[in-house]
Amino acid sequence: MASINVMEYLTIASLGNASDFGDLQVALGYRGGNTDGSRGVFAGDASRNVTIDYINITSLGNATDFGDMSAGRSGKASVGNGTRGVWGPGGNPPVNNIDYITIATTGDATDFGDATSTQHQTMASSGDA
Repeated sequence: MASINVMEYLTIASLGNASDFGDLQVALGYRGGNTDGSRGVFAGDASRNVTIDYINITSLGNATDFGDMSAGRSGKASVGNGTRGVWGPGGNPPVNNIDYITIATTGDATDFGDATSTQHQTMASSGDA
């Protein structure tokens, strides 16, 4: 998959094609995202880039720097609860780092802990209670 910096959006309530939203800071692929309903946050990349980008979902525009992950990784799980976003292990070569952020504030990711083993591809799900 080629890395691109294009972001697109669509209106779920009506049929139609995607439209241009803006651009990411860097052309990256295989990113994992989180949201708090108004801010979207994206991190990770197949090239092991550590950049975390964010956008304001309610207005079109380019991504802005949020901070950095503790380690670059691809193929990672990404989950959140509307307040905190978490990125699990992944990568090639794999890492076992788990990072978290508070979506409403910017800054580097914080160490959440480690997986019990290194992982290349991970999956996750989350719920909001």
